[in-house]
Amino acid sequence: MTRIGQNPAKFVGTVHKPERITVSVLTYIPFLSGYFATYLDVVKACLESIWKNTDLPYDLMVFDNGSCDELLEYLLEAHASGRIQYLALSKQNLGKGGAWNAILSSAPGEIIAYSDSDALFYPGWLSKSVEILEHYPKAGMVTSRPFRTREHLMSATIVWAEESAEVKLERGSFIPWETFREFDMSLGQEEADVRARYEATEDYRITYKGVKAHIGASHWQFVARK
Repeated sequence: MTRIGQNPAKFVGTVHKPERITVSVLTYIPFLSGYFATYLDVVKACLESIWKNTDLPYDLMVFDNGSCDELLEYLLEAHASGRIQYLALSKQNLGKGGAWNAILSSAPGEIIAYSDSDALFYPGWLSKSVEILEHYPKAGMVTSRPFRTREHLMSATIVWAEESAEVKLERGSFIPWETFREFDMSLGQEEADVRARYEATEDYRITYKGVKAHIGASHWQFVARK
């Protein structure tokens, strides 16, 4: 069949401009049994907390890494209703690194707020994270929940803080026990082990031009410039 005329899309005068921030979530549920028996509810809770508690304009992108039909149906419905702006469905599991390559290269925003699909977001999480990212000139990524990590993984930030007259560096126990406990217990750890680690380690907190931040970020959730 021969095409007649020109594609009317060529004459569209305006197109949608993406939001400055793309919130990206990676999902993967191969089946609903064993470890994954309740994981569909976990994903729903994660996305609902984003929709409810994100306090800056954003587009939501979900990349699914080859999940079961039940999750795909839920995601497709959320996309059709406009709650998910960008939805990518992979037929195969690309692994986390492969999914990141797809997400980070295709997200249209200037800032990417990434999360695994088992995080729960509290009110104000995005605005506080963006404030720190933009306030600290060399911040590579900001995780929206403070937690403790190994000192050698944050050595460059510590050196910068120690050498800068504008920065106040503090060492001590600044993360409340309940906040620390909640995160570590969610990973299936024994409370006695969590308590021992809490008492044996410390936090690194910096203040730069009036804005406080804990040193330490992780791959499971972060906000970064594209």
